[in-house]
Parts: sequence; C-alpha cells; structure tokens
Amino acid sequence: MNSLNIYEMKKIVQIVVLSLVVLFGCKDAEKKKETEVVKEEVNLNLKAFGEKISEENALTSEEMLAKFNNMNVGDTIQVKFASKINEVCSKKGCWMKLPLGEETETMVRFKDYGFFMPLDSKDREVIVEGIAFVKETPVDELKHYAEDAGKSAEEIAKITEPKKEYAFEAHGVLMKVE
Repeated sequence: MNSLNIYEMKKIVQIVVLSLVVLFGCKDAEKKKETEVVKEEVNLNLKAFGEKISEENALTSEEMLAKFNNMNVGDTIQVKFASKINEVCSKKGCWMKLPLGEETETMVRFKDYGFFMPLDSKDREVIVEGIAFVKETPVDELKHYAEDAGKSAEEIAKITEPKKEYAFEAHGVLMKVE
C-alpha cells in the first residue's frame, strides 16, 4: 500500500511540475511578443509603435479627409496617412486626435489596445496605418457625453441629431522625434 501512495505522489508531483512549466512558459512567450510589438527604433527621426509599418505611400491629412468624405456610415478602408497630433489621452496615451482639415479631425484608437502613445506626444507628426471607418453616434449617447462633460440642460436639449464621426483603428504608428 505504501508503494501505491508513493506512485500516486510521484504522479501528482509530475502533473504539478508540468502545469507550472506550461503556465510560466506561456507567460514568457506573451511578454516576449509584447516587447517585440510595442516599440522599436526605425531610424534616428522616427519611433515606431505597434506593428511595423513604413513611411512610404502615406496620404496627406487632406487626402484622408477626401476619402472620409466619400465614405458612408459603416464603410471601412485600409489606409495609411500622415498628420499632426492635436490631442492625446492624458491618462494612458490610449487614443489620439489627428486633424484632417481646419475643422475636422479623426479619433484614433489602437488595435486591441496593443500599444499606447507617449503622453507628451501632442503636436508631434505621425504616420498611422490601419482601418478608417465612419460611424454615427446616436442622440442619446451624445446627450450622455454632454451630461458627463457637465453641459447645461439647455445645451443638452439642443442635441437633436446623430453625429457622423470619422474614426480610425491604427495597427501601427510612426512618430517623428526631434
């Protein structure tokens, strides 16, 4: 009976050890993948974030605005364009706003929240590559945002139509550094 208990104990120990090897092996692989994707130096003037992209064939922000203007709600296109950062999330760098013209901008988020931009990247020139799409924000959602922003009841009452918005999900970004 003692040999049976020892045999069972050895089997349990083997299962525990194997489980730990698999568990920690997977975590190391995830960390390695994260560090490969997040940042890399492209050249002395550009810093890369996310997937590797090139500067070649990037549209101007004006050309991107023309593409957005020809899209309908729900349309998507794969595209790359250059612009200057108007605003970046001040908490994590998890989004940025890029101007497309004098009065139009696009909200850029990052694929699967796989990378973030430096918090001090406002006014830096960037090239983004990913999926551009047009969405429509419903009136109730716009009113909710206005309430959250502390708008007055009069201002909220003026929101009567959905808003067409230009959005972008970047899988890679190149940012000029000085």
